Amino acid sequence: MNIWKSNNWESIVDVENLNYRSGLRLVFKKNINNEVKRASIEYANWLRKKYLFPIRIPIYFKASTHVKTQESELVSAKIFEPFDKTLESYISIATGDIVEKELNRGKDNALAGILGSITHELTHYFQWINDVNLTDKQAERQANYYRKKII
Repeated sequence: MNIWKSNNWESIVDVENLNYRSGLRLVFKKNINNEVKRASIEYANWLRKKYLFPIRIPIYFKASTHVKTQESELVSAKIFEPFDKTLESYISIATGDIVEKELNRGKDNALAGILGSITHELTHYFQWINDVNLTDKQAERQANYYRKKII
């Protein structure tokens, strides 16, 4: 089963009666690198053509080198998944170290890392929306699998 194409959410969420917003939305905070914007917008446009996002999932791009989880852990990307499916989930991606990553890995690999983070977190979105019950280790393994498969 492809979690990105699963329709299990249809039996969990009544999108017609609850006036859900749908789609994938990108929000760029100040000082985001222009190449990060360009690559992310192109990638999101491609994703929108291939996959359905039944409950809106905004992705916030931040100019910081890390984002903080609810447990105060510093990470490069995170997703908020509310227990209540009438609320929207959201993703935060840190992009502040893109220049350093370009110097170390090259421009294409640095951008691919950000797109990979988007894909990884969107896999968690599809796990959330389809109510997939996995251990943390299994969820991360699945997210890493789709990161490689989709990118």
